[in-house]
Amino acid sequence: MTVKPGASLSLPVLNFPKSSGGLKRRKRDWVIPPINFPENARGPFPKNMVQIKSSNDKEVKIQYSITGTGADLPPVGLFTVDKNSGILYVTQTLDREKKDQYIVRFLLAHAVAVGAGIAEVPMEIIVKVIDMNDNKPVFTQDPFTGTVPEASKPGDEVMQVTATDADEEDSANSDVRYTILSQEPPLPSPNMFVINPVTGGIRVNAPGLDREKIPKYTLAIQAADMEGNGLTSFGKAIITVTDSNDNPSYTVSVPENKVDVTDGDDPHSSPCSTTYKIVDGDTQGLFSGSTGPSKLEGIITTAKPLDFEKKNKYTLLVTVQNEVPFAISLPTSTATVVVNVEDVNEAPVFTPVEKIIRKPEDLPVDSDLVLYTATDPDTARNQKVTYKIRNDPAGWLNINKDTGLIKVKSLMDRESTFVQDNKYSVVVLGIDNDEIPATGTGTLIIELEDVNDNAPTIDESVIRVCNKESSPQLLSVTDKDSTGFAAPYTVQLQGSSHSSWTARMNDTKTGIILTLKTVLDSGDYMVVLRVSDNQGLHHDSTIQASVCDCKGADVQCTDEAALCLCCAPVLSLLLLMFLRKRGGEKEPQEDDVIYYYDEEGGGEDDQVKGTHQTSSEQAH
Repeated sequence: MTVKPGASLSLPVLNFPKSSGGLKRRKRDWVIPPINFPENARGPFPKNMVQIKSSNDKEVKIQYSITGTGADLPPVGLFTVDKNSGILYVTQTLDREKKDQYIVRFLLAHAVAVGAGIAEVPMEIIVKVIDMNDNKPVFTQDPFTGTVPEASKPGDEVMQVTATDADEEDSANSDVRYTILSQEPPLPSPNMFVINPVTGGIRVNAPGLDREKIPKYTLAIQAADMEGNGLTSFGKAIITVTDSNDNPSYTVSVPENKVDVTDGDDPHSSPCSTTYKIVDGDTQGLFSGSTGPSKLEGIITTAKPLDFEKKNKYTLLVTVQNEVPFAISLPTSTATVVVNVEDVNEAPVFTPVEKIIRKPEDLPVDSDLVLYTATDPDTARNQKVTYKIRNDPAGWLNINKDTGLIKVKSLMDRESTFVQDNKYSVVVLGIDNDEIPATGTGTLIIELEDVNDNAPTIDESVIRVCNKESSPQLLSVTDKDSTGFAAPYTVQLQGSSHSSWTARMNDTKTGIILTLKTVLDSGDYMVVLRVSDNQGLHHDSTIQASVCDCKGADVQCTDEAALCLCCAPVLSLLLLMFLRKRGGEKEPQEDDVIYYYDEEGGGEDDQVKGTHQTSSEQAH
């Protein structure tokens, strides 16, 4: 079923199956159709979704509650229920890309009779978030870079561009198509390349590539979802034309003693084998000289990284000698080699690379945390650095892309699973605006100072004691806060628990000693204990105490309680039949859609509009 945003029609109604009572194991084979709700639905909130209804609501007053993810577990309060009417609400906009559905094991609905012995079997509800086209394609890199030999022919593959879309997979919302918007320069043809609209593969489309005339092409590319008719993103593909050795060799006259000068001996005989050596211009040992495999060519390589910003030109003096000395003494051949250092775009550098700050965990939203910036080592280039957060596991922070100022986006929590040893780590990127941008990485570590934001709770929820000379029960207390906001604890009994029980802290003030002080009939009792930490923050915990007819520490329960439980369903059935004969049933509204489920399961085929007849009654 689909609930349209802002709809004012009667709500769909989901009915709990009839309780079988007693200790009989219920079958749970019925299928509840999912509640389909669109993401990005506009307010006002809360917005109603469905009505949960108990089949027993005409006999007794029913109160409703929900538990699970989105209810009492994070994100807490996303779904709420009116305890009297059973109407289920959503309190804020849903985002399918964060969570596409709230499934059975997380979102449960319960109906509990007030002041009666009826307890409904929990109804399992699936809230499915319907995808909207709210995410545009994102190129996996920008720009893309590739090379193409100048001798390439039309149809030759050059490179591939790719984009991703966060919308629902295998749907039109994420079906991306690619287009080339422009080519710079548009020579010798404005359509030198063509792109496959489905795969993003770029191929040569026309002849005439010539590295000596045009060494590089820049393509403006587009990615659009909805099969090319939806949201769009733009990027670049930079294609470098490489040399295909299509220029003829020229013979030129050069002064002697230059590099690569060959003597007149047979190149395959030992007298023409040469050795090369750098003799001047390299005081820092940045270069190394060697002889090539043919023993004729000299090879100069960089032995250490060169820094354009420190020095962009080196003049080296190189000598060459024959391995076998000449019969007569000749001057040593030398050559001057000028090495021009090309500027390469280097990544911005964060200082320090790992920045540590200390902040309280309860900083208000939009508070300034720290200014974390990077410097660009490319001093010869007038580049701007922008910032973004790459890894923020809990989504607590925002960064100003221009200034690097980091602020609190949502409340931080020292007790979160994303915090280790009180430390929360975030990876920050600094990106320059070069044609091929370079990215630097810094790590921000926030040491979170504890505040008293967690009340102590009791670990145990069920105990068993004898009703005569009962042994004290030791209950454990847990507080997620640090020691400064935890023990010593205090405890107080609440409500009617005072009359039958005593509670005190143990000697270390970390555990509770609970004792039955009067003789009670065997059965289950609720004991409410208020536990407070050393700052007075408290929480009320309810303990189910099963009191058995026995003595001392050896707790032995008889079958008397179980026997009483078996009588309850018969009495409830007789009471239900009596009430029906006296009062009859209220007719359903015209627009009500009610789901009933019998003991053997059921599903969507059991839908009945405008009737209260169950599947079992229809069979009769």
